[in-house]
Amino acid sequence: MKIDAVQKQLLQEVADLHDIPEGAYNLRANGQSIGRNTTANIDIQTKPEGNGIDIRIKEGTKNESVHIPVIVSESGIKETVYNDFFIGDDCDVLIVAGCGIDNCGNQDSQHNGIHRFFVGKNAKIRYVEKHYGSGDGSGKRILDPVTEVYMDEGSTMEMEMAQIKGVDSTERTTIAELKKDAKLVVRERLMTHGEQHALSVYKVSLNEEGSSADVVSRSVARGTSYQKFDACIIGNAACSGHTECDSIIMDSGRILAVPSLEANSIDAALVHEAAIGKIAGDQLIKLMTLGLTESEAEEQIINGFLK
Repeated sequence: MKIDAVQKQLLQEVADLHDIPEGAYNLRANGQSIGRNTTANIDIQTKPEGNGIDIRIKEGTKNESVHIPVIVSESGIKETVYNDFFIGDDCDVLIVAGCGIDNCGNQDSQHNGIHRFFVGKNAKIRYVEKHYGSGDGSGKRILDPVTEVYMDEGSTMEMEMAQIKGVDSTERTTIAELKKDAKLVVRERLMTHGEQHALSVYKVSLNEEGSSADVVSRSVARGTSYQKFDACIIGNAACSGHTECDSIIMDSGRILAVPSLEANSIDAALVHEAAIGKIAGDQLIKLMTLGLTESEAEEQIINGFLK
């Protein structure tokens, strides 16, 4: 596998990779696979139509990982890939995805990852998806991921969705359906600046008794950027659901929060929260008395908020 310095930096940003990862992986750069490894318990195969991969994790697999980051370092590349994860019963694995785009040209670069997860009974999954953009070209960096999650009885999925820098436009859609005693936890961290645009849509259906979901987004909108958080939790049984949006607005940024609940069972317990505001003046003053400039104080507060 040969990668240049820019591609190496992108891999570090989106997947925390400083070298070839241990375990199973599929690394993709500029529309092509540049490295793949399977293990005895995790198999990765290219789809017959060639537009994505199938990842199959054997029943009972524990303490293993799968890395499938995508990097784009050429201007003008536009692609959509379809990746399906078939996770066996009683697994406990880490899945690291994410996409980084470095665009130094005048054409837009875009990657759309369509991921479907079929999570087996009592399986436990931690899923990390980071988005990152860089490059000084006039072409945009566009990421429009779609994630579908189908969770069997007793399964747990923790999702970390982060986009902190450099993506001009993103529309993230996440759909989840949960069976009995399944649990979904989502933590989204987002920062936009300049004229960037970000839309996050979550639709979670709690279909059977004991299922639960906790969807929380923390975001910062700077410059003239725009964000929309649209989260709906649907309770179709005796279940519990919570969605929360907590945002800091700066400069001339704009944020629209649309948390919503739909209860179709008398035993559905659902809660939503939303808060949007500027950085408190007393926080800035406190840090500035310690010797920080106003700009430095703002950065400290933002970093702590998004941590």
